[in-house]
Amino acid sequence: MADALVTGGTGFVGANVVRELLREGAQVRVLARPRGDRRAIDGLKIDVCEGDLGDAPSLRRAVQGVRTVYHVAADYRLWARHPDELHRVNVEGTRALLQAAADAGAHRVVYTSTVGALGIPPAGAPGTETTPVTLADMVGPYKTSKFLAEQVALGFALKGLPLVIVNPSAPIGPWDVKPTPTGQMIVDFLRGKMFATVDTGLNLVHVRDVARGHLLAAERGRVGEKYILGNTNLTLAEIGVLLAGITGGRAPRVRIPYAVAWLAAGCMEAAARVTGGPPRVSLTAVRMSRKHMYFTAAKAVRELGLPQTDVREALRDATDWFVEHGYATGGRKTA
Repeated sequence: MADALVTGGTGFVGANVVRELLREGAQVRVLARPRGDRRAIDGLKIDVCEGDLGDAPSLRRAVQGVRTVYHVAADYRLWARHPDELHRVNVEGTRALLQAAADAGAHRVVYTSTVGALGIPPAGAPGTETTPVTLADMVGPYKTSKFLAEQVALGFALKGLPLVIVNPSAPIGPWDVKPTPTGQMIVDFLRGKMFATVDTGLNLVHVRDVARGHLLAAERGRVGEKYILGNTNLTLAEIGVLLAGITGGRAPRVRIPYAVAWLAAGCMEAAARVTGGPPRVSLTAVRMSRKHMYFTAAKAVRELGLPQTDVREALRDATDWFVEHGYATGGRKTA
């Protein structure tokens, strides 16, 4: 028996959700692929249930006897040789997991979506949970699959599953074992490789707050509602300045025109199709950068009590973790 199941518990957000649950004294079960990377949960006192979102019997085993299900798992790739793989995992896998949770009588389900599935207002205003958006607004197969998966989740809520949706922005902090795009940006800065930026912006949030937001959504969230788990809106140039202040490194001073970034990403994708490895920068990432991904977490703060850790602390925790775990040298400024 377990109090909670976390799918994707070996990933960045999921591993932090697991740690928050353990801090609360919960008995935690994690759905993990048999040959997956488990560095993020090594040494934790949890029940590992081997399985896969494409393996329905393993999902039924995983949800059995669990009170709360946190469906965090997703295929988070901005480039894939076979984009249909993202649909299979993110949409059909979500459908299968939620059906298993419904059949097992789960008391609460928290589905982890993304701000990428939400609308962005014109003129740089921050998006909310109700900003108008359509499938046609989704850039690339990842966002498309997450938008469709969110619709699946909403459908289950309408049919009576006690489900709440959370939409994290760009989390940063410890246990980003296979660095997310935002984490990789921090690693690149630490390695002295962040020489320039494009004209875009992100909403940064401490991954610990995102994890806490999952637990708060399970406790206080309204069924069928969405909650943005975010904090501070910053341009890439502003993020570079903050990182420079923390580490003593040099902030990037060059801005790359969109056309140049698009051309470079196109060349990288062409090379990736030959080598089989992912491109350093994908065309999808460049296309996404045309809009500032600014959002407000006011609803989650108001209704859930979402913590708002200072983004500078989040960046310090991220840089410290990457340095301590050998991703880069340098780190916090000593002056």
